[in-house]
Amino acid sequence: MNRIRDLREDRDLSQAEIASVIKTTQQQYSKIELGKADISGEKLKLLATFYNVSADYILGLPEGMPYGNSKTRRKS
Repeated sequence: MNRIRDLREDRDLSQAEIASVIKTTQQQYSKIELGKADISGEKLKLLATFYNVSADYILGLPEGMPYGNSKTRRKS
């Protein structure tokens, strides 16, 4: 997950500091950052709030991506 590493490094923060923010260990955070472990929804929300970015941004999803399947979406 390059974006979480980039966000952390842009702010000159250590892995241990971010691990504390998302209530995990530095070792577990390192695994998340390296893509060796998944991030939970709760921890993703904490990161997005801390960095003031969307969870979509952290996950690397394109901006303006529509939500839901257009075939099942209700028509207004």
